[in-house]
Amino acid sequence: MITFTPLAGAARSSRTIPLAYLLKVDDVQILLDCGSPDWRPEEEASTSAIREEDLAEEAFHWEQYCQTLRKHAPNIDLVLLSHGDLAHSGLYPYAYSRWGLKAPAYTTLPVQAMGRIAATEDVEGIRDEEEVEDDVAIQSSAFEGEGTMIAHEQTGSHSPEVEDKSVKLKNVRKYVATLQEVHDAFDSLNVLRFSQPCHLQGKCQGLTIIPFNAGHTLGGTIWKIRSPTAGTLLYAVDMNHMRERHLDGTVLMRTSAGGNTGIFESLLRPDLLITDAERANVTTARRKDRDAALLDCVDAALSSNHSILMPCDASTRVLELLVLLDQHWSYSRLRYPICLLSRTGGEMLTFVRSMMEWLGGTINKEDVGAEPQDGKSGRHKRKRDDDADDDALGALALRFRHLELFNSPAALLQKYSSKDPKLILAVPASLSHGPSRALFADFAAISDNVVLLTGRGEIGTLGRKLFEMWNDAQREETKWDRGKIGNNVMLDQVLTLKMRRKVPLQGAELEEYLKKEKVAKEQEAARKAAQERSQRILEADEGESDTDEEEDSDEENEVERALGDDIMDTTEEVHSPLSGFAGDKPRRKSAKRRDADGNDWDVGIDDDGLTKHILSYDIYLKGNQSKTTSFFKSADGQTQRFRMFPYIEKKRRVDEYGETVDVGMWLRKGKALEEEAESEEVKEMKRRKAEEETKPQEPPSKFVTDNVEVQLACRLFFVDLEGLHDGRAVKTIVREVNPRKLIVVHAPSPATDALLESVAAVRTMTKDIFAPTAGESIQIGQQTNSLSISIPDELLTSIKMSRFEDNEIGYVTGRVTSLASSTIPVLEPVISGQSSSRNAVGRTARGRILGSRHRSTLPQSTMIGELKLTALKARLQVVGVQAELIGEGVLICGAAAKKGGSADTLEDSVAVKKTARGRVELEGAVSDVYYTVRKEIYGLHALIAA
Repeated sequence: MITFTPLAGAARSSRTIPLAYLLKVDDVQILLDCGSPDWRPEEEASTSAIREEDLAEEAFHWEQYCQTLRKHAPNIDLVLLSHGDLAHSGLYPYAYSRWGLKAPAYTTLPVQAMGRIAATEDVEGIRDEEEVEDDVAIQSSAFEGEGTMIAHEQTGSHSPEVEDKSVKLKNVRKYVATLQEVHDAFDSLNVLRFSQPCHLQGKCQGLTIIPFNAGHTLGGTIWKIRSPTAGTLLYAVDMNHMRERHLDGTVLMRTSAGGNTGIFESLLRPDLLITDAERANVTTARRKDRDAALLDCVDAALSSNHSILMPCDASTRVLELLVLLDQHWSYSRLRYPICLLSRTGGEMLTFVRSMMEWLGGTINKEDVGAEPQDGKSGRHKRKRDDDADDDALGALALRFRHLELFNSPAALLQKYSSKDPKLILAVPASLSHGPSRALFADFAAISDNVVLLTGRGEIGTLGRKLFEMWNDAQREETKWDRGKIGNNVMLDQVLTLKMRRKVPLQGAELEEYLKKEKVAKEQEAARKAAQERSQRILEADEGESDTDEEEDSDEENEVERALGDDIMDTTEEVHSPLSGFAGDKPRRKSAKRRDADGNDWDVGIDDDGLTKHILSYDIYLKGNQSKTTSFFKSADGQTQRFRMFPYIEKKRRVDEYGETVDVGMWLRKGKALEEEAESEEVKEMKRRKAEEETKPQEPPSKFVTDNVEVQLACRLFFVDLEGLHDGRAVKTIVREVNPRKLIVVHAPSPATDALLESVAAVRTMTKDIFAPTAGESIQIGQQTNSLSISIPDELLTSIKMSRFEDNEIGYVTGRVTSLASSTIPVLEPVISGQSSSRNAVGRTARGRILGSRHRSTLPQSTMIGELKLTALKARLQVVGVQAELIGEGVLICGAAAKKGGSADTLEDSVAVKKTARGRVELEGAVSDVYYTVRKEIYGLHALIAA
């Protein structure tokens, strides 16, 4: 039985982002995608307490989704990620690190790399602008924390009720992971290649997952799931059937050499298809027209000495923009700079250059971004990159000679002034935070600058608000979903933006922070000292009481008492009477040493002004000597001995078994062995951690929030470059795939209704169509119990196996027995003697007629599969048999299918008919054509020989 529950991105929902679905196949729970919303939606300023409540519900819409995912995370058995953007994989690092989502996760190599880059950019951008509280800290007061400025203090709220609402808004959780958590989560992913079957183990044993190319993003995946009880399941969301500059179209819809479009055979007729319908009612303009409109807008703005701001994502769709712009710059020989404003831009390009085998489309992998020099196209086949790592980059594609990378808006403005014409690609595409929002505040106030949008953005963000401004200003026939290219719009209004930033502490705030930091360090030092003292006490030899150790202790005590006066601390400065030899210099009684000329004695001054000898610790052989008395007295009085350097010999510790083990030495040796056996990933993680520790420490700072009023004077233009299928494509794909059951997700209500109406109009389509809302669970099929049985080798070798799709099927006869030593029953072969005796008993009971032969039931073979007449026609053409479809469910093969065939040739003709309930009828005279057609029909089925 299959149970499907949308956690986010459901059908008939205005919010289609993020995507996360819970699929339960029998007892296995599978999480399909784990996306994150935009954590910084736009907030409408208001002084009404009621309005604040509505704002809290609207702005923090993700709370229900996150809490539901948190509840299910520990029980999930498998995670499948389809795309490497935030909408599909953004929340996975947080759920993996803090919610116990430790189930095996699978994706492709590009999705792993692009998802890591997108999450890193998002995490760093948010944490650089506001304080993100941890799970424990969220329960504390909103006003706690050092160096944090509360938002309503800056905006000047006066009502106590509004202040209480601000506290509630601040306490709403934003589930943003740390940078280390992002790396740990994506390092744990298992990567697959396209069309690579993966047979799962453990609780998921029996399931097979296969990734296929979906288009839209680099490594984007359609997941095929094979279950022995539920059949074939297909999860296909956010596909693109069109070929782009750096990507091929989805494998789900292929174009043959003759120009015919069809569905990939292994993805036909699944038992369940889960697909999206977000653009089911959208007509997309031709790609040629969209590219021309974008480049014309860019050329017009730059030629008039104005700049263009293009908000973009950090890893996936930005590649299509870069390839398009770089090709245009090279062809038109433009000299304007292309600036990519992203912290992870260089890392992203390095990853892409190392994954050339995943690229496709119209890219020429030898000359994109590198023009031939001196008129010779083959002269510069290889060229070193900026990082001088030629071997890792492969071909010359994606060099982007006109592209410049910047980490912050300050770095961009330091090289180019605001008046210099340039094209700026800034992240994120939603303009909710980060460089794109910081630039927009100043950029949009300059007249005739152009803000060029390539995506609609998530609902509630600044990017979506700008898109709605542009779309509302268009005529009805030129709106974005009508298949036409609209016009640019001149903005003339005031927009209030909430800008968050981090500023260094100054004045009294800095002094207070340093004072608290000093107190904290002193407390930490005292705590460590107490721990070390406790450790030394525990390590002391408390139980040793033998004679040698007592003597050693007595000698130590004797030396300490004898030298007690010599080790006292003092800060007085003394002048030696031997100053003529060594010169006057200050001395400390706690750190005595000989004079420069090697004299054995120094003279100090006692507290009462009297001089006394200060003993040196050298070994005296002759000359001025100093003697001391022993602690132990002899019979004839005290014995004298020479004073020596106070060294106490440490004796080896032994027990009744010999010398004690040096635990420290073994620990150091074990640590060295562990370091030698570490894998490259562990070494890389330690190296990354060491680099973070060696980074220069940031000065004390705080987070502030300002309300900025921006007088919009720029131009606004939108060109759809999201790289997704349109309504015509998704309707064609669903109709051609022809699933037995269909689930529609990730679509607003109008788009959902449009797809359902289109599917209902097809007579051969299934009627089992579902469009669940968020949190609604639907059940498909019935509970199926599977049985495990053990087959001996002698019986297994006698089975004739036939392959059907991803399975092998065979017919076997045996007797099920149970063994006391195993819980799994065994299928034993039937002995021929037992079978014949059983038949003899039956014949005796029934009796026989004189002269008749006994009846024996012949075993019947079984054919598994569904005959497709189009596939049969293609196979017959390969073997040289002409075939034509003359009606619904009838295929004429042989001479009658040829044009102009006479009636005499009907003897060499065969008709193949499909009737109800999957029956196939083969009519015609016995001939070579008959046997050829029958052989091909058998070849399209799995024959289970009895």
